[in-house]
Amino acid sequence: MTAEQTAWMAGTALVLLLAELLFGRHRGLYRREDHLVNGLCTLIGMAITRPLAAMMVAAGLGLLHPQHQGFLAHWGLLPSLAATIVTAEFFCYWVHRSAHEAKGSRYFDWLWRLHRTHHSGKYVNVLLVFRVNPFWPFVMPLPWVTGFAVYAGQLEAAALAIFLFTMWGLVTHSHFRWDDAVRRHSVFGPVIRLAEHVIVSPGIHHSHHGYGRDGGNFRNYGIMLSIYDTIFGSLYIPSGRPFRYGLPGTNADWREEVFFPFFRKKSSEADDVDDRSPASPATNIEAG
Repeated sequence: MTAEQTAWMAGTALVLLLAELLFGRHRGLYRREDHLVNGLCTLIGMAITRPLAAMMVAAGLGLLHPQHQGFLAHWGLLPSLAATIVTAEFFCYWVHRSAHEAKGSRYFDWLWRLHRTHHSGKYVNVLLVFRVNPFWPFVMPLPWVTGFAVYAGQLEAAALAIFLFTMWGLVTHSHFRWDDAVRRHSVFGPVIRLAEHVIVSPGIHHSHHGYGRDGGNFRNYGIMLSIYDTIFGSLYIPSGRPFRYGLPGTNADWREEVFFPFFRKKSSEADDVDDRSPASPATNIEAG
């Protein structure tokens, strides 16, 4: 991202975080381990591994195929941006879905364990955007696709795509759910439900981070676009907030959450619990 885009992203995240704190949306949510995981993932991921992954792809392609470097430089910004977003969403959808479906599998459980850190927070707010295993960007296709765009001569489109994905992530992870009121509206409710077949709303993504009633991380895999969820049958449009956020059971050791695959401990209880099972219809503690 450019310096201006980074400033906008950081400013938006800070404003949302302060608003959430002011309205008490972070009160009583965190354990000591959450602060360690959130802090280390933000520091290592945002400062090092996320930009490094894209730069490695662009540099690697430049070394392997220097004769094709910049071969899409003649494309305009808008078609390049659209192609980058649609392509990144497609590959991200399948890797994201595969990570969830690989949980407990013999050969690919490591993919779920890399992604699990983002789901182990028992809350959804702007901090969750940065709660990502620092090595996940080397697997998730967004840095690969944007790195390819840089190699192809579309640095501006790549930077803008990363900016839009990040900003939309702040919107969909924020504790404030503007779409709740819109969804209940007699006129605009059907409109947003139709739009949710294409665009990821906060409600759709909150559902992905929940379990029990109106939750389930085995659906809604889109980041900014839900069109692939619609096409491949994994879209779920909730009626309200999930019964619970996070993963059932206890979390893995904080060192494994941050440093997996280089640090491993015995499987946590959360890995043995089926989060597809329905929860009791008790009052949702996160609904406030």
